[in-house]
Amino acid sequence: MSASKKDYKRITTKTLVEMKSNKEKISMVTAYDYTMAQIVDGAGIDVILVGDSASNVMAGHETTLPITLDQMIYHASSVVRGAKRSLVVVDLPFGSYQSDPKEALRSAIRIMKESGGHSVKLEGGTEIKDSIKKILNAGIPVMGHLGLTPQSIYKFGTYTVRAKEEAEAEKLMKDALFLQKAGCFAIVLEKVPAKLAEQVASQLTIPIIGIGAGNVDGQVLVVNDLLGMTNEFNPRFLRRYLNLHEQITGAISQYVADVKNEDFPSEEEQY
Repeated sequence: MSASKKDYKRITTKTLVEMKSNKEKISMVTAYDYTMAQIVDGAGIDVILVGDSASNVMAGHETTLPITLDQMIYHASSVVRGAKRSLVVVDLPFGSYQSDPKEALRSAIRIMKESGGHSVKLEGGTEIKDSIKKILNAGIPVMGHLGLTPQSIYKFGTYTVRAKEEAEAEKLMKDALFLQKAGCFAIVLEKVPAKLAEQVASQLTIPIIGIGAGNVDGQVLVVNDLLGMTNEFNPRFLRRYLNLHEQITGAISQYVADVKNEDFPSEEEQY
C-alpha cells in the first residue's frame, strides 16, 4: 500500500526520491503538445515524459529512430508551457548522445535552454557512461532507461521482454547500480520480468519507473495508448482507460452528417 499522498506544489527530481522513500507511487505519462500537457498536469500526473515515441504516435514512423533533436525541442517546449506542477522529462533522440559525449552535452543543453524542460532521459547503461557523466557534470538531471530500449530495436530485432536470461539480468542490475552511482535521479525499466524489476527497485534508493516491469516505484504509459486513441497496439502491460478512437470517430462522423444535412450550424450557432 502507498503512504498517504503529500500535496506537492511542484514536482522536482528531489520530490521523486522523497516519494520513493515515503512509499508513494509515482505516476508518469507522455505528452507531446500544450493541450494534452495542460490536461494531464491538471489531472495530477507527477511526471510528464516528452517521449521520442512522438515519432510513432505523432508522426507515424515505425520506430523512434527518425525523430530529430529539433523536433523533440518543439514538442518539449509545447509541453513545458502547459505543465504547471509536473516534472517534465525530455528524451534525447537517437543519434544525439550515443557516440560523442561532447555532442551528448550539446544536445542536452539545447533541450534545457530551448525547451525549458526540467531533465533529460537517455537509453543505456555503462556503454554510454561518458555521455551520462558529461551531462550530469553540467548540472543537467538525467533519467536512465534500461531493459527494452526502443532506440536499439534493430540491434534486438524484436520488442520482446528483455533480461529473461541470467547474463542479461546481471548486466541490467549492474547498469542500474551504475546509473544510480553516476547521479541519475530515476530509471525507467521497460519490458523486463516483474521479479527482476522488483529486485532492482529494492536495491536502489532512486525511483524505478516501470512499463511492463511489474509493480515498482512508479508506472509510465504513452498517453495515446492509455486513452485508447490508438487501437492497433495491444501489449500485455497496457490498460486502456478510455476508447477515444471510437468516441472521436463517432463525434467526427456526426459532425460530417450534421454539415451535410444542414443541421449545423443552427440559428443559435450563427451571428
